[in-house]
Amino acid sequence: MARRNLRGLRVLVTGASQGIGRALVVEAARRGCRVLAAARSQPLLEELAAQVRSAGGIVQTVVADVTKPEDRTAMVAAATQHFHGLDVLINNAGIGATGHFMDSAPDILRKIFETNFFGLTETTRVFLPLLKQGTTPAIVNISSVVGKRALPARSLYSASKFAVMGFSEAIRAELAKDNIDVIVISPGLTQTNFSKNMLEQKAKMPLDHLRGMTSEEVAVATLRALERGSLDVTLTFRGKLLVLVNRFAPWIIDFFAKKKVRELFADEIAERQKKRAEAAQATAGIAQATK
Repeated sequence: MARRNLRGLRVLVTGASQGIGRALVVEAARRGCRVLAAARSQPLLEELAAQVRSAGGIVQTVVADVTKPEDRTAMVAAATQHFHGLDVLINNAGIGATGHFMDSAPDILRKIFETNFFGLTETTRVFLPLLKQGTTPAIVNISSVVGKRALPARSLYSASKFAVMGFSEAIRAELAKDNIDVIVISPGLTQTNFSKNMLEQKAKMPLDHLRGMTSEEVAVATLRALERGSLDVTLTFRGKLLVLVNRFAPWIIDFFAKKKVRELFADEIAERQKKRAEAAQATAGIAQATK
């Protein structure tokens, strides 16, 4: 766990065109980092680069999709070309979906894992050689509170973030010999376009993202963790409370989660009970008639 001075560090941010990723690029550049911003949208990257440079920051961009091997190679080439290496990799790119597992298609889960987990792990893999040669190197994985405590109607996204947590904990020990820190940031609700960009939204009870932290606040908290060498940071009061209660009394969260689901599906439950009662009554009638 290393404390670090951010000024001059070479930083790559994936998923940089919007939301938390964009805020991370702006804040890192403001603090004197040399930033490589990676995302799929060239127009949004160009807009971001113009904003950062007008404020005196140093930024380069690369159009890349973390799920594609050739694009991951392009990110390594860009980091080498522009900055002759890399000190900090921030794995921020992610997608999500809401809805109950039984109502989701298998390809939705696979798409989420391709970006949130495999995209993250394989991006990490290709950058390890550069990071091993970096200055106070670190990998920062942007996870989620639901990667520590899953909630109903978020099973697909939660599963991908639990995988990120497990991967991060394992490689943290593995990379200690190379002096590479592995930092996990778990935001709660955040005011971004994330919910609008989900693969599907089928949850009966949507979460109010406008009540969460701003992207800028998440970016500041992330870079503060990077400076201090904090390895596992959970954001927002509600997020911290959820994790704390789950640690000592997970049954409380289970109770209220089940209660809420039953309330949301009260009509479906009532209809099912009615059909069972009718079937039982019909069975009883048949039995009576055969006596």
